[in-house]
Amino acid sequence: METTLTKRGQTAVPAEIRKRYKLKEGDTLAWIDDGNTIRVVFLPAEPVKALKGSGKGYKLRERLLAERRAEYKYEKVRS
Repeated sequence: METTLTKRGQTAVPAEIRKRYKLKEGDTLAWIDDGNTIRVVFLPAEPVKALKGSGKGYKLRERLLAERRAEYKYEKVRS
């Protein structure tokens, strides 16, 4: 998808993107410039609430415990 800048430096968010991400008037978008590319990222009004449930299916608890066990074994060997 492409958009064009106006003389005033404005652009529009394509309708398909607005619908997919449920963007509405007053929502905030962040422009991130890493020196090579520019990314536009939606900033939710309540970021913590927006992240709720986003780690589902990744078995984060099990991964954290496995990492802690590995660290414990490593520290035990070093001492």
